[in-house]
Amino acid sequence: MRLPLSLKLLCAAFAASLGSALTAAAATNTPPPGFTALFNGKDLSGWYGWGTKDPTELWKMTPEERAEYKRKSVHGGLPVGKQGPDHILAHWSVQNGELVNDGKGLYLTSDKDYGDFELWVEYKALPDGDSGIYLRGIPQIQIWDTTKGDPRGLGQDKGSGGLWNNSKGAPGKDPAKKMDRPFGEWNSFKIRMIGERVTVIFNGEKVVDHAVLENFFANQRAGYLAYGKADPKKKKAPEKLPNGYMRDPAFAKGPIQLQTHGSEIRWRNVYIREIPPEEATRELAARDAEGFVELVNGRDLSNWTGATDNYEVRNGAIYCKPGKGGNLLTKEEYGDVIIRTEFILPPAGNNGIALRTPAGGRPAQDGFELQVIDSDGYNAKAKNPLKPTQYHGSLYNLVGAKHGYLRPVGTCNYEEIEVRGNRITVTLNGTKILDVDTDKLDLSVYDPKVLPGGLKRTSGHLGFAGHNDPVGFRSFKVKRL
Repeated sequence: MRLPLSLKLLCAAFAASLGSALTAAAATNTPPPGFTALFNGKDLSGWYGWGTKDPTELWKMTPEERAEYKRKSVHGGLPVGKQGPDHILAHWSVQNGELVNDGKGLYLTSDKDYGDFELWVEYKALPDGDSGIYLRGIPQIQIWDTTKGDPRGLGQDKGSGGLWNNSKGAPGKDPAKKMDRPFGEWNSFKIRMIGERVTVIFNGEKVVDHAVLENFFANQRAGYLAYGKADPKKKKAPEKLPNGYMRDPAFAKGPIQLQTHGSEIRWRNVYIREIPPEEATRELAARDAEGFVELVNGRDLSNWTGATDNYEVRNGAIYCKPGKGGNLLTKEEYGDVIIRTEFILPPAGNNGIALRTPAGGRPAQDGFELQVIDSDGYNAKAKNPLKPTQYHGSLYNLVGAKHGYLRPVGTCNYEEIEVRGNRITVTLNGTKILDVDTDKLDLSVYDPKVLPGGLKRTSGHLGFAGHNDPVGFRSFKVKRL
């Protein structure tokens, strides 16, 4: 049977459109190489419900309590909220391979916690929506209706994609450019998070570049809320903060959350890739890399002085010999300086970074020492646990660093130390863990016998303060300021 030409053309057009549709369907929810799909395109497996709530509350639960909470957050049994049942099956569904939320209820939260990652996701919103993406359980990359000006004075007319809960004026709080597409069209995010640093590409444009994601819950405890106004009647007298106080940074690991409220929002193609340590180190080291001088030459100790017999070069790195110790110091003295170092810790390994140490002096007593130590491994092995001022990154015996940001034992860590005047900061694997101005310390709380000489010095030698363990330093770059 011969078909009319018009019918042939119609069939061909239908076949072509069907082929395109099948190709598109096959492409939807198919992760690119190296990524995995957080959403399987069929159901809510791998997710539970959580709100704008400190995830440490969940982590503190016993495994049994946590499992029971997650079950109820999906299927029901939690206390009823202001908008009715909060469990995710009451407000979330899967339609045509898309995650759909009605603008109410708990946020979809990944079962797995992530450290450094790259996240790709697409969404389609409706008017009056006010949603976002929580990274490691922290609010948020903002998504909102940008078509109605800024009636609340919150900056919504500037566009979606910013780290909106950051402090006023903080880098990344507002997107660099408004890139929201019209309602009814899909928007795409490509997000990278290394340490506490976040980069956001929104609809093909970089709108946040390597900005710190502040810990919303730490800010909240300190009295700051991006969406709140201070009540002058509740204003408290300033508290005396401990020496070297800094707010907790972003968690080292945490879940991905899809936040929704205000109106329906749809999500699809939710892919994630965990960034391995070596890639994270390369990216961190490549930023602002000009002007640094490498003092680990990979061959010998010709750039160093002091206990050279107690150190050796193995596989291009400087190691303290097992059972040995002592101070390996730079030949030159340094004042204000930035140090970038890569180091490998053995189980319970202990060393230190010497700052402003005089020739022949001891870092912890005559200069400064920053701890380099497998804190958890040491505590598991030692009879006397570490004091707060002795954990990794701490300004030894003066100010404790934030704990929990070391990579697993045997994995190379990347650390940046900046000494500028009286201020010393330590950033470990992309997260700041110490920020202290030694000129502002209340020295009356210390035993005068343990106060380090670095408090009175403006320059000195840098180096390593070995403690018998084979800690390795693969790189030690310095830049004078």
